[in-house]
Amino acid sequence: MTISTEAPIAPKAVEGKSSPPRPVRMRRWFIIVGGLLVLLVGLLWGFNTFRNHMIAQFFANMKPPPIPVSVAEAKSEVIPHLLTAIGDLAAVHQVDVTTDVAGRITKIMFEAGTTVKAGDPLVQLYDEPDQADLASFKALATAASLALDRSKSLAARQFGPQATVDQNQASFDQANASIAKTEAIISQKLIRAPFSGDLGVRKVELGQFLSAGSQIVSLTDLSHVYVNFTAAEKDRAILAVDQTVRVKVDAYPSRVFEGKITAIEPQISADTRTVKVQATIANLDHALKPGMFASTTVVLPAQPAVVTVPETAVDYTLYGDSVFRIKESKDDKGETRLTVERTFVRTGTRVDGRTVIVSGLQAGDRVVALGQLKLQSGAAVVISTDPQPQNPANPPRY
Repeated sequence: MTISTEAPIAPKAVEGKSSPPRPVRMRRWFIIVGGLLVLLVGLLWGFNTFRNHMIAQFFANMKPPPIPVSVAEAKSEVIPHLLTAIGDLAAVHQVDVTTDVAGRITKIMFEAGTTVKAGDPLVQLYDEPDQADLASFKALATAASLALDRSKSLAARQFGPQATVDQNQASFDQANASIAKTEAIISQKLIRAPFSGDLGVRKVELGQFLSAGSQIVSLTDLSHVYVNFTAAEKDRAILAVDQTVRVKVDAYPSRVFEGKITAIEPQISADTRTVKVQATIANLDHALKPGMFASTTVVLPAQPAVVTVPETAVDYTLYGDSVFRIKESKDDKGETRLTVERTFVRTGTRVDGRTVIVSGLQAGDRVVALGQLKLQSGAAVVISTDPQPQNPANPPRY
């Protein structure tokens, strides 16, 4: 028996080149990916740089058109020096006509709302008992006068004592005193107007019994009225008697009434630190009525010239008042270019549609009067040809 022995079969060799080790392949892969990322980042950076450059060039070449504005010039002028205040009107003469004595009304001699003169009779109270007493006292006075004459004649001829003359003289004087007292009572029962003026609404009726002090009718003299107002303590030094006062009331908004300061309270109120001022105004047409609310303006002595601009030119904000001042410059082509610059100013009073500029501007400076809403400092502007709004014909002075 033959036993054959075969050698073991060796594994087949892999055809072609053997694959590189794994670390080499991974390194190549990272290099490729990294290169792609660098290329992508470079492209993005280049695109952004190009885009920003083009945007900057676009805005540099595209300048907004100048904004049309109305321009006004700061002027140096003398303006009225005014002090404003509020007050009320009061009549120079105004009373409620009353009776001094009690009595029943027998006659009413006036109509409500009419004008009367000083001394005109208004109401008659019942006075017949007083008239009878007056007649009795006159009779007594006549008898006393006759007795006095007889006693004087007898005493002159030494036929009568001097004591009789003195007694008759006393009786005569007593009778005359009773006559004067009765006439005064009768006069009190005829109520007359104490001064000329306009009567108000009647408050009594015929036959009504009046007690002493009862109101009959109001009487007001409207030929002149007082305007009473208060001023701050700091303004006391500039107030003086005979200064002109202009007054406006709500009932006649288009009229201005003028008067003079006639009295200034010598004391300053410790509670409000104000001083009371009274002016008198002629009221010939009786337009002003007592009790009206009044806006007053005191015309003070003139001050030196100040710089003013239209009220519309000032921009009032919490950060301060400012104006847009016009500046001129030359561009690259040599043409005049107008721009604005925000300038902060300190303002004063406002009169006749103009504002006083205490500091920040000089006379001759040009400022924007209308059209500030779209402006900012450095913006280009062009002067508008539209006319500026006119101030009112009678602008308020307070």
